[in-house]
Amino acid sequence: MNRVMKRALLAGAAFGAIATGAQAQETASQEAVAVEDIIVTARRTEESVQKTPLSISAFSEETLNRIGATDVTGIQGAVPNLNLVQGRGSSDATNIYIRGVGQPDALQTFDPAVGVYVDDVYFSRIRGTQLDLMDLQRVEVLRGPQGTLYGKNTIGGALKLVTRRPDSGPYANVSAAFGDYNQREIKFSGATPVNDTFAIGGAVLYSVRDGYVTDPVTGAEYNDKDTLAGRVSAAWTPRDNFRLDVAADYTRERAGMTVGRAESPLYTTDLLLGTVTVRQPAPAAGSEFNYQSRTTPGLPNETPLDHWGLSATATWDLSESLTLKSITAYRDLSYDDYIDIDATQFEMGDVFVGVDQNQFSQEFQLSYNNGGRFSGVAGVYYLKEKIESYQEAYGDDIFTTAGLPTGFLRTIADDLDTTSWAVYANGTWQATDALRLSAGLRYSHEEKDYWRTTTTDWTIPSLIGTVFAPYDAVFAPFRLDPTFAFDVNNSWSDVSPMISVDYQVSPDAMVYGRISKGFKSGGFNGRANNPGEQQPYDPETVTSFELGAKTSWANGRVRANASVFYNDYEDFQARVSDCVADAATPGGNCTIALTVLNAGQLDIKGAELEVYANVTPALQLDAQIGYLDASYGEFDEVRALGTPPVETTIDRSWQTPAFSPKWTLRLGGSYEFNLGENGALQIGAQARYRSSMALSVDNANILTGEEYPSMFQDSYWMYDARAEWRTADDRYSIGIYGKNLSDEVYKTDAQEFSSVAGIRTAYYGAPRTWTVKFTAKY
Repeated sequence: MNRVMKRALLAGAAFGAIATGAQAQETASQEAVAVEDIIVTARRTEESVQKTPLSISAFSEETLNRIGATDVTGIQGAVPNLNLVQGRGSSDATNIYIRGVGQPDALQTFDPAVGVYVDDVYFSRIRGTQLDLMDLQRVEVLRGPQGTLYGKNTIGGALKLVTRRPDSGPYANVSAAFGDYNQREIKFSGATPVNDTFAIGGAVLYSVRDGYVTDPVTGAEYNDKDTLAGRVSAAWTPRDNFRLDVAADYTRERAGMTVGRAESPLYTTDLLLGTVTVRQPAPAAGSEFNYQSRTTPGLPNETPLDHWGLSATATWDLSESLTLKSITAYRDLSYDDYIDIDATQFEMGDVFVGVDQNQFSQEFQLSYNNGGRFSGVAGVYYLKEKIESYQEAYGDDIFTTAGLPTGFLRTIADDLDTTSWAVYANGTWQATDALRLSAGLRYSHEEKDYWRTTTTDWTIPSLIGTVFAPYDAVFAPFRLDPTFAFDVNNSWSDVSPMISVDYQVSPDAMVYGRISKGFKSGGFNGRANNPGEQQPYDPETVTSFELGAKTSWANGRVRANASVFYNDYEDFQARVSDCVADAATPGGNCTIALTVLNAGQLDIKGAELEVYANVTPALQLDAQIGYLDASYGEFDEVRALGTPPVETTIDRSWQTPAFSPKWTLRLGGSYEFNLGENGALQIGAQARYRSSMALSVDNANILTGEEYPSMFQDSYWMYDARAEWRTADDRYSIGIYGKNLSDEVYKTDAQEFSSVAGIRTAYYGAPRTWTVKFTAKY
């Protein structure tokens, strides 16, 4: 019996033991309550999650607490075929892939492929989206393209956070938590009516934790947390047919660097002698990361971020059947990151990235529903985004000249302006009492203006330019264009349709079919180093075909939802690291080139199953299973190879698509002991499994076909558990939470920059942790 099967059986046996022991304590007269029916707005109208004809996972505040989610990455594993982790080398970027569709690069010129929304306001960067969960009504994860109804860049799906409305009060919640790594967290949320028409609310979070990665020489700590966040909101209802919701939020982060481990040998090239030497050897084969890593002395250990926003949502009931909604928002994001991409004490991949980003969005929606057979929503959407960036890359240890330090410094300044607008319509016709037909269409237009200048400085240019002038042919392959600037503009348009049909087989069972298309516009290479690399890359599109069923059993005590799908993903925007002679001389003899290619076709098919069961009033069990089969149908790259160089088409289609594990599985269970006047004790546990997956688009040597093991994560299990005691009136509670109880060492993301000194770096998830939390509700 293999290791995976053994661990699966152990996990199943553990949850079986919980169920058996719990059932023994229940009397025959006790009956379980129905599984919670969450009302969602996935189709921009309120409806039961079980009546929504698309794949959607919804989490109430209670469910989020039960699975131990404190920020958005906490739902990792609870949604089939979802990869949701902290992004590479960044304390506040979120790497989101749904059904094999995503974009892991946090550079400001790369748009996300999964839309993140807070109260229907779109966040246009993956930075600033690792949101702490506070004062939430629910979280929705929509799988598959959502282009006919949602802002922009939802070709993979959407992650929606819906906050608690202030007029749902009065209420007040306060919690305090502490744990290992000196974790301390205080959270408050509350709301109160001011009068019959006006209510205010707010939430505050302060959360700090020491780093779980340390420098064994200096003792410096990395991968820590230092967050202060707040939100205020108000609801005004001056008359029955009008409502205004306004909100303001602010997040201040002062965490240190996020540091991984150098997974491959790092090389220094002598430009005069033509020699390549190993500066840092690779870790020993099979060695586990011990959460110790180095960074360059003098590199500031800080990644300060400030993120704030304002929004106003006005809703008018123009008539009993017609509603107009306006969503206006402004957001501002700024950060100054120091990143040690090579994760060593050498100066090879050390960078500073300073970004100021702001966005303004306006959306108007018109909804129609007269209680008859037809309902629909139509709207217009506008987004204006401006990003200014300044970057420095330090590389004193990449090159030497006759043994002398070369003193490499590259500076970049760039501006990106994006103007996006769209019109959309989506309608549903109730053909019979059981049969519904829905169709939607969206027209999108996006224009981008990109200006960039790059300057490369060498400490000893006089030596390179005079004494070593005869060796210019030797230096040429390594030298970036000293001053390289360009100003480009392009625009893209798209029409995205959607059609679905659903049939209510019985009050407890619905089947549906859905075809939808998603679109993400093209862009420009924000890492261009040489003339010619600034050429725009094409837009991405995904056409998704999905069949599904949503069912309830045993008077609603059991819920089982299943779906199968096929995604035709065209022109995926792949950032690759080009090192032409990598097979012959690893880490050397190649031009530093970081390019963006469009993978012609990516075929993705899969299946998903979600099961929830309230076995007894006290016992809850659930399971989520995802299967994914992703492969490139077409992925070509044209390179100049040989001497003299000849343009050659290289087939990359045999490579493994990133962040697409074949299997994802979660088993969860909780049991509540009724202690009468002494309250209740609830215990819970979950086991999560992910099969092997690639962590980088560039994960193999395209000339030799050899995979880079460091760019993959093997299959693994993780186990979490909790115990929570509550008072009889449910006002006070204390809980202890343990995560990664088996102390699994696992990678979450990776960087592939082999054309820069052979850099390949992996980032790891947190080791075993525990937390104690006190909560009071009023």
